[in-house]
Amino acid sequence: MEQKLLFNPEGDDSLETRQIIRGNSTNIFNLNNVRYQWANSMYRNMMANFWIPEKTDLSSDLESYKRLTVEERQAYDGILSFLIFLDSIQTNNLSNINDYITAPEVNLLLAIQQYQEAIHSQSYQYAIESIIPADRRNAIYDKWRQDKVLFERNKYVAEIYQDFLGDSSDENFYKVIIANYLLEGLYFYNGFNFFYNLASRHLMMGTSEIIRYINRDELTHCVLFEFIVREIREIDPDFFPPAEVEQMFRTAVDQEIAWTDHIIGDGVLGVSEETTEMYTKWLANERWNKLGFEGKLYDGFDKNPYKHLEKLADTEGEGDVKSNFFESTVSAYNQSSVLDGWDDF
Repeated sequence: MEQKLLFNPEGDDSLETRQIIRGNSTNIFNLNNVRYQWANSMYRNMMANFWIPEKTDLSSDLESYKRLTVEERQAYDGILSFLIFLDSIQTNNLSNINDYITAPEVNLLLAIQQYQEAIHSQSYQYAIESIIPADRRNAIYDKWRQDKVLFERNKYVAEIYQDFLGDSSDENFYKVIIANYLLEGLYFYNGFNFFYNLASRHLMMGTSEIIRYINRDELTHCVLFEFIVREIREIDPDFFPPAEVEQMFRTAVDQEIAWTDHIIGDGVLGVSEETTEMYTKWLANERWNKLGFEGKLYDGFDKNPYKHLEKLADTEGEGDVKSNFFESTVSAYNQSSVLDGWDDF
């Protein structure tokens, strides 16, 4: 892979020659001419999802936090530590991926995603600073260093990102794309379910509301990378070798299950090691198929054990448009009025 030129007078952005990678872009956002039409609706969707974490009142969570069991507080703290690490490295790494994407309409979406990941990191910080006692906050930020299971978990993705920075080969590029997709599409969701589980019992309602906003963004990011993978496979069907991608999926699933069992286990009402395995492998099958790969990674894992939490993750937007948490179909909702964007095609 070659990094695109920033200043490229010889670039050609015509629709006939435009490609998502290995193109010859001028980097000009001429959005009157868009090859990837799905980017238009995604742009509107992502912009409509603008929100500010401080608009969510967390004052009631202070008392709610005191009513959590020891196991629930451990999970609450640990999951926040995990999530803030992931979205922090996402914020830092997305621009590195964007340097190799040569379709300006997709560059724009990745720039919006990078901004949203920064908001997510700040949101977790807002929850930590608002709810966790001051003498324990630094331990949450540093937990990824101290907890061996969490360290190995974070290390897997972070090293793939770092390897791409050191060597932008085709192999490292496809790995960084898949690692990003796994982070957005698989790594967050047992953690999200934990917060929805608490909300179903009227606990930590403010935190759960913030998680719903983040959840919508992350599903949009997941769909974005599904499109990116599919478009690259249209250009080069062999770019993502199925056997290697499958191994990355299986490693991610094993680590997601190990981490969730470690931080939640069987100690939280409504969550068990059995449901964690069922949910993670079911979700991996869904994500695998969304990339266009055939078959199932895990036979017998066809049902979502947390289906009852769907209504807590689902928020109605303007015009009663809804977004389904458990499917990669995302529609807009917002805290603000919808912003004007590109003209409809």
